[in-house]
Amino acid sequence: MSIGTGIVLVVIGAILTFALDFQVEGVNIDLIGYILMAAGAVTFIIGLVLMMRKRTSVTTVHNGTDGANGSISERRTTTTPDETI
Repeated sequence: MSIGTGIVLVVIGAILTFALDFQVEGVNIDLIGYILMAAGAVTFIIGLVLMMRKRTSVTTVHNGTDGANGSISERRTTTTPDETI
């Protein structure tokens, strides 16, 4: 979600800075565009970092015995990415 938001902010900022050619009294449209592009870049980078950190690792250890009084030990490790993205 934040990756898409970052891209949208960069695009809107670029449009305000480079594509529009009008003046509003008391408002610098170019500066607002640059601020939006910087905020979009920061949001994009934070989104990438958070996406990489959402991977989880689960280790399950099971100890028990089989029917012939023998010992059984099982270890299972699962690494999964977040499916909500």
